[in-house]
Amino acid sequence: MAMDSGQGRGQMVSQINVTPLVDVMLVLLVIFMVTAPIIQQGVEVTLPSVKAQALPGKEEQFVVSITKDSQIYLNDAKLSADDLTGKLKAIAQERPDRQVFIRADDQVPYGQVIRTMAAIKAAGIENVGMVTEMPDSGTSGAK
Repeated sequence: MAMDSGQGRGQMVSQINVTPLVDVMLVLLVIFMVTAPIIQQGVEVTLPSVKAQALPGKEEQFVVSITKDSQIYLNDAKLSADDLTGKLKAIAQERPDRQVFIRADDQVPYGQVIRTMAAIKAAGIENVGMVTEMPDSGTSGAK
């Protein structure tokens, strides 16, 4: 609180000092800017590039990722093909209309992707989608 000599002696004028608030907010902003790229989760795969529209997401999605060394992940959990079928069977029993997306590295053999799709279908899940990336605008599709 400060004394303002223009209003007469003994009268208090209260003012809010916002400098500490601004300092704290700037520190929080820097912290979030630094940690946001680190928080990105998932398995590292190089997706094939195609021109297609994105599908709208409704709820929690299940993503099966296949790395270039043929490792299979359900979201972030590493599984074998048999374990994948078992987990997805439990999911399909709870919600048979569940959709599963496959993210496969573009170096993964086609047969491995098909075997993974077969494991998903064996679990009773009929809605299977493929995840791709949009190609760069400078590249052309046909050569």
